[in-house]
Amino acid sequence: MRRPFYTWLMTQRNLVAANEVQTFANGAFYDQQFPKQSSDFDEISRYLEENANYLHTVTTFDEAWSQYLASET
Repeated sequence: MRRPFYTWLMTQRNLVAANEVQTFANGAFYDQQFPKQSSDFDEISRYLEENANYLHTVTTFDEAWSQYLASET
């Protein structure tokens, strides 16, 4: 069973964010409503589009999702 996306994303946190995925992870850390138990692309994507003002572009989510999938293989 795949671990939740949020769990993976938290491994990308970096207080001195060097890239957009790290910046995204830092923002998600403070988002109390983030769907933390989900590993469903559509559910997370919809949530981010509607609620995540810290995510500057959905391309960043797409990049993070690709890295997440690659880490699970």
